[in-house]
Amino acid sequence: MPALAAAVALGAFFLLPALEAGNGEGGGTGGGPGKGPSPPVELSIVCVGDIMVHKSQIASQYNSASGGYNYDNNFQYVKKYIEAADLALCNVETTFAGGTPTGYPSFNAPDALSDALAKTGFDVGLTSNNHLYDKGLTGLKRTLRVLRKAGLATAGTRLPWEKNYALMNVKGSKIAVISYTYETPSNGGKPTINGVILSGESRALINSFNYEVLDEDLKKVEAAISAARENGADIVVCYYHWGEEYQRAANPWQEYIAERTAAMGADIIFASHPHVLQSVDILENQKTGKQVPVFYSMGNFLSNQRAETLNNRFTEQGMIARVNLKFDKETGEITFISADAMRTWLDKYKSGGKDVYAIVPLDDEFEENEALKASGHLSRARQAYEETEAVLGRGYIWE
Repeated sequence: MPALAAAVALGAFFLLPALEAGNGEGGGTGGGPGKGPSPPVELSIVCVGDIMVHKSQIASQYNSASGGYNYDNNFQYVKKYIEAADLALCNVETTFAGGTPTGYPSFNAPDALSDALAKTGFDVGLTSNNHLYDKGLTGLKRTLRVLRKAGLATAGTRLPWEKNYALMNVKGSKIAVISYTYETPSNGGKPTINGVILSGESRALINSFNYEVLDEDLKKVEAAISAARENGADIVVCYYHWGEEYQRAANPWQEYIAERTAAMGADIIFASHPHVLQSVDILENQKTGKQVPVFYSMGNFLSNQRAETLNNRFTEQGMIARVNLKFDKETGEITFISADAMRTWLDKYKSGGKDVYAIVPLDDEFEENEALKASGHLSRARQAYEETEAVLGRGYIWE
């Protein structure tokens, strides 16, 4: 195994000196006479899983005095980790369709959630998931407008004249974000999302794949990766909404799609939908030897799925998935890549007669978190701390 592959596979988050770009002595060729090559660009990319707003989360964030909503407090303890990244992605598992907000089974969150996501530091809203069509084509289009007005780029759904990926300029490098969701079984030969038949116009605006014709549909992902590269993408990030709900291990379909995606030339794979955490792995592109981190399920980041509502405490556990890398602009190669995750636990408690939701980072200071002091739920957070380490493995823990 190459030295870099060994370092990554073992969960070691350092670069061996022999592999450090520009470490050698001598004049080099990239920086003019007497200068060595330009140092690689260091990038930190983070992504979080399912952000959902159930009925109780609509009531909890409503301010009767102002007549409006505010979700800022949900993210206050994780904001510093999101803001610190060079690029931050989130799965927006709701629509912003306007009118009366609604929760499960047909999500329509207040627009204020999009503002909170932007304030927290997210750059891209991932809109390809099984709830993207909860309010039909009108809701799909308005969701894009609301997120963009708040300052987020979007990937996964689009308007008719747009590309099927987002291309972000980050520290002088171009990062493509490609986002796909699974379809439910076809109905009379017509594609469906969550059992709802997609109109012809809608079908053209959604990145999706069907397990019934998976190999054929994966060609669309490969075409998107190729198109992004041709359009100047230095790094390609793929997100998938896949897997089985509440299953804490990836299934063979997830593993197959991940292997195929790594072989297509993707650099990073993030994923969610199971609503619980699954493992992190490092795949290898067999043609190039490139190391490709894959997060099989990032779990829930914000929702009302929890022990009290589903009798499933694992739905309270999530992560801030992180990939750190170094990109050499002169060679066009990633010279170093690592993967880890900040574990999170979603607290919920009463204050002033209202529910309070707080995403708690399970870092080395979590026992002093103010939300846990207010709720008295420290023991539950400690249990989540231990259980999430068991899923991810010690080598992939970010603290």
